[in-house]
Amino acid sequence: MRIYGIDFTSAPRRAKPITCAACTLQDDRLTLDGMEACDDFAGFEQLLRRPAPWVGGFDFPFGQPRALIAALGLPQDWAECSNAVAAMTADTWRAQLSGFRATRPAGRKEPPRRTDRLSGAQSAMKAVNPPVALMYRAGAPRLAEAGLSIPPCRPSADRRIAIETYPGLLARALIGRAPYKSDSRAQQTAARAANRHALIAALSDELPALLGLQLRCSDAQLHELQADASGDRLDALLCAIHAAWAWRQPALAMPADVDPLEGWIPWPALA
Repeated sequence: MRIYGIDFTSAPRRAKPITCAACTLQDDRLTLDGMEACDDFAGFEQLLRRPAPWVGGFDFPFGQPRALIAALGLPQDWAECSNAVAAMTADTWRAQLSGFRATRPAGRKEPPRRTDRLSGAQSAMKAVNPPVALMYRAGAPRLAEAGLSIPPCRPSADRRIAIETYPGLLARALIGRAPYKSDSRAQQTAARAANRHALIAALSDELPALLGLQLRCSDAQLHELQADASGDRLDALLCAIHAAWAWRQPALAMPADVDPLEGWIPWPALA
């Protein structure tokens, strides 16, 4: 099976592209074939339309908290909801989020989705550090437009399957919460490089026991992963590993009572 891991950004450009780890899964062996960069959304949309079959792990929320959707009067259908958000300007979407926060009590300004709470992810409506709500606005409608099967939001018989993934889950399972990346040059420290080295080593040593997968990378690829202080290449690979694991699980490791409007991040402890 062809596996793609996508480290996403809501503002792709040459200096900060959407990064894709292209892999091949055969039995329990996942081979990194190469890294690709999409400098704009046109390139990303072309990636989504590649011939089936493939499974993609995408590092952005596929849905928003149901409480937010209800309060803003957005459609209760997943595709209609994501398209309604995409029709807003980014500033309008931010204003909608700010208005919702203003109605909420302290400590509950940004309610998480159920999958956010269980996985330890930031709320999908967070607009800064990281701006995952803007990533949702840019990413989810494009998945829908491409006609992919998007479980649990809009599953179909299409053999191009999109899975929401979260590289932080796998990183934490392997090296805890040690920081290993940054887009800021001032924070691209030797300590983070050492943590990145530890994470890359753990992918070889601990992945079989953790997820039942064996990772195959060339020495040159390992060097590139280590050298990328932004962590984009490494996060893309983590997304590919996450997607490959989910693909091998019954029902893609999604619980029977999953909310299709909010979406789900599959993971062993969350199924």
